[in-house]
Amino acid sequence: MPIVTIDGPSGTGKSTVTRAIADRFALPFLDTGAFYRAATLAVLEAGVAPEDGPAVIEVVKGITIDQKYGVTYLDGRDVSERIRDADVTGAVSAVSAHPEVRRMMVERQREWVEAEGGSAIVEGRDIGSVVFPDAEVKIYLDARPEVRAMRRAMESGEDPRTVAAAIERRDRYDSTRAVAPLTVPEGAVVIDTSDLAFDEVVEEVSRLVAAKS
Repeated sequence: MPIVTIDGPSGTGKSTVTRAIADRFALPFLDTGAFYRAATLAVLEAGVAPEDGPAVIEVVKGITIDQKYGVTYLDGRDVSERIRDADVTGAVSAVSAHPEVRRMMVERQREWVEAEGGSAIVEGRDIGSVVFPDAEVKIYLDARPEVRAMRRAMESGEDPRTVAAAIERRDRYDSTRAVAPLTVPEGAVVIDTSDLAFDEVVEEVSRLVAAKS
C-alpha cells in the first residue's frame, strides 16, 4: 500500500476523511497537527513563552510524542482532548514557526510511518510538500472560507464570526511563514469540499488511493 498525504487548511474535512480512508484501506493514520499541538502543550506546561525559540526547542527535545488509533500521547499520557483547548490552539502557530521544532517534528513523523511499516495515510499542512514529497498519492482538500468557518463553528459551538476571524488569521500566517508554508504540493489532486457531502469526498479519495494500490 502507498503513503497517502492529505493536506489543506482547517475546516476542509481532513481529519474525518483521513480516518474514513484509513478504515476503508486498513491503513494506519497520523494526524501531524496533533504532534505540533502536543509539543505546544508541553511548552505551555513548562511555563515557556511560545515565541522563545531556544527555550521552546529545549522543551521539545526532551519530550516523547506518539499516536495510536487516533489517540495522542505526550510522555505516555493521553492528551487527545487537552490539545484541542483554546490555549493550545492560540499558541500552536508560534511554536510551530521555529525551524528547529519543525525539523524535529518532521523527523518524528517520518519515524512514526517507518515504524508502522512504511505505509500510512498522513494528514496535515505540509505533508505532501515537505514530510513525504515523494508520496504515491497526494490530496489537497480545500473549501470556501465561509464554509470552513461554519463547519468549525458547528464542531466547537463558538460564534461563526469569531471562528471565521481565527481561520483568516491562521490562513494568512500559514501561507506566508518562512518555513514550510501551506501550499498545494506538487502533483497533488485538489478537491474542493465546499459543496460535496462527506461520502462524496471519501469516494473520490478512495478512487485515487485504489488506483495506486
